Amino acid sequence: MKSLYLKFFLTIILSTVSLTIGYSQLYEWRGPGRSGIYNETGLLKKWPANGPALLWDAENMGDGYSSPTVTEDAVYVTGRKDSSDVLTALTLDGKKKWETVYGKAWMKNHTGSRCIPTYYNGNLFLISGSGDIVCIGKDGKIKWSKNHYRLYDSKPIQFGISESPLVVDNVVIASPAGKKASLVAFNIADGKVVWEAEPIDQEPQYMNPRLIEYAGKKMIVTVLGTYILAVNAKDGKIIWKLNYPEINAATGRVMKNHAMTPLFRDGHILIANGYNWVALKLKLAPDGNSVQTVWENRSFDPQLGGTVLLGNNIFGSTHMSKPADMWACVDWTTGKTLWTQRWYARGSVISADGMLYLFEEKSGHIALVKPDPTKLDIVSEFQITKGEGPFWAHPVINKGKLYVRHGDVLMVYQIKSS
Repeated sequence: MKSLYLKFFLTIILSTVSLTIGYSQLYEWRGPGRSGIYNETGLLKKWPANGPALLWDAENMGDGYSSPTVTEDAVYVTGRKDSSDVLTALTLDGKKKWETVYGKAWMKNHTGSRCIPTYYNGNLFLISGSGDIVCIGKDGKIKWSKNHYRLYDSKPIQFGISESPLVVDNVVIASPAGKKASLVAFNIADGKVVWEAEPIDQEPQYMNPRLIEYAGKKMIVTVLGTYILAVNAKDGKIIWKLNYPEINAATGRVMKNHAMTPLFRDGHILIANGYNWVALKLKLAPDGNSVQTVWENRSFDPQLGGTVLLGNNIFGSTHMSKPADMWACVDWTTGKTLWTQRWYARGSVISADGMLYLFEEKSGHIALVKPDPTKLDIVSEFQITKGEGPFWAHPVINKGKLYVRHGDVLMVYQIKSS
């Protein structure tokens, strides 16, 4: 009897450890749950006058706008070298481990790499500028690769492919869109197709989909062309979809350039975008099978810098709404814009340890900000001077370090007292 009890408790303990390890080994775009919020504590609440200490920098990453992916034992960065997309692995102190070409780069405009590697249980999943979805092991060797854009008769839109694949359970998901499938799930072990979501004959977009768990369902929420939609992660069935332009009803120049990963909390979803699109807060039905609009905000139109939800406040930056190119705070409950304020230029925002980190895209200033519903409260700031091109890569925080990518340079700063 004692041996049976012992076996039972060991099974529970090992299962718990396995679940914990499985969760901890997923590293992806904008941190846990793609939320933009990093689970860090003890970070500096004020920086020295010249900014936090630079620990190291690595050059020759290749041209790129992608953020690094930082795991327990390595840093992974994509970049364009000549006409190829390349994945570079570094040690945690910036020494090069290996470099692997994983596909043909996007060469028509803004030719830097876009894809942020998704790391899951020892494998890295990427999408090249030409549509190759690729699995690479920790040793840098390609395990499988297939061009899902050719497979599903799709093609990149104006600014190329900018998607970082989403891993859910035993599949990796990408969004070729077009006339054959909207989303596709591939087996993470061998790349075989597991399911294909119904085509809705819409263009792919620049956004990274969000996994939402609600009402006993795992659903993938994204925007393709004119539709906001949710797809069941288990079988690829479309759960619901909304005609975004119909709701938008905007006048003037409206471009189908969607790049903002949705926010989610307590059965509510925020969809927002630049180019004259309306920001929408949607409420899921109790069974998750439909949504209804809670509020609309036409003055909050973040373009590609992400948004963060802290407490009852959404933080981000505006694009074309008037006044344009501003940092902004919006009330999560009512949708009211609480403030807009200019600080250099629009850009990306992340959060950790109760603070905001802003990275403006024109001249490379980074600010440490107290989240305040009444004003933009900047505590410290400094400027990135290494690298070339626009400052479009979102910063990353891991174990008290701030990772900033600009062009072919990756910089790492100490933001936790030693």
